[in-house]
Amino acid sequence: MSEHAERPFLYVVVCAAGIAEDVGDLITEAQNRDWEVGVIATPQGLGFIDATAVQEQTGRPIRSAWRAPGDPRPFPAPDAVAVAPATFNTVNKWAAGISDTLALGTLCEAYGLGVPIAVLPCVNEALASHPAYRASVERLRGMGVRFGDPYSGELQQDGGRREFRWERVLDLLTPENAAGQGLR
Repeated sequence: MSEHAERPFLYVVVCAAGIAEDVGDLITEAQNRDWEVGVIATPQGLGFIDATAVQEQTGRPIRSAWRAPGDPRPFPAPDAVAVAPATFNTVNKWAAGISDTLALGTLCEAYGLGVPIAVLPCVNEALASHPAYRASVERLRGMGVRFGDPYSGELQQDGGRREFRWERVLDLLTPENAAGQGLR
C-alpha cells in the first residue's frame, strides 16, 4: 500500500472513448472495494467525462497535464493502475514508450516502478485487427500488463452498445488474478 494513503490508491487512466462518460461506475465500484481513487485523463479524454462529477466523487482534481516544478503532488503513489477505457492510440503509444501526455508518462513510469496495471480496451474490430495494435497488446502483455474483455452480452437490438463491465478491470488487480500472471 502507498505510504500516504490509509487505503490502497488506484490511478484510473481514462481515454477518449464514448463509454468514458460512465467512468463514475468504475470509481464507485473501486471505492466499494476499498480503493482510494485518482483520475488521470488523456487530454482528449477530458472532453468525454463530467469533470465536476468525477472530482466530487473522488474528492480530488482530475489530472491531465504535468504539474509545474515545486507544485505538490495531488495524488499519492499508486498501488495499482486501471486503464479504462483504453483506446487504440493510447495502447500503441504506451507500448512504443511514448510519453507525450501525463497519462502516457504515468503508464510508462508505473511499469518501471513495478506497479500492477490492468486494462479494459475500447477498440473497434477494424482497429483491433491492425498489426500495430496486436503487436502493442502483445508487448504490453509481455511486460505484465493485464488485459480484460470489458463487454458482456450481445449488441442491443436497437443499435445500442454492449454493456461495458467496468468492474472487470478491478478483478484483474485482485491478488488471486495477479499471482502467477506477470503482474508485479
